[in-house]
Amino acid sequence: MNDILDIDGVLLTPLKIMDVEGGNVFHGMRSYDPGFAGFGEAYFSSVESKAIKAWKRHHQMVLNLIVPLGSVRFVIYDTRQNSSSYGKCEDVILSQKNYYRLTVPPMLWLGFQGMGESANMLLNIANITHSPEEVDRKEMNEIKYDWGFTK
Repeated sequence: MNDILDIDGVLLTPLKIMDVEGGNVFHGMRSYDPGFAGFGEAYFSSVESKAIKAWKRHHQMVLNLIVPLGSVRFVIYDTRQNSSSYGKCEDVILSQKNYYRLTVPPMLWLGFQGMGESANMLLNIANITHSPEEVDRKEMNEIKYDWGFTK
């Protein structure tokens, strides 16, 4: 079962946390899961409490974002002219209590914010390896969004 957000092409897929003696196992992604578009690289990114990392848009990369530690707010903004969700902005908070995989297709603006009081970590399972040539960036104030609190 997948939840489709209001932004065209974005998926929110529930994941399982398996309680295992000695420490939990956090499911991430299988090659046949919705949102899997191939494998290029996987990387972790830490986000300090209340820190905001915004804005970035990939031309080719499909992001599959998971938060196994802490809590992270993701904000997605659609400027794709031919999209049914053009001009829409949507946010979702992922954590162990809200354990999902957020799939973000190319050409959507993305920002994120550490919501946990201590360590916040995300995992991105991307379909291609990172290349600076396929990324656009904007300053945080170039896209209007009320982050609620800042560092």
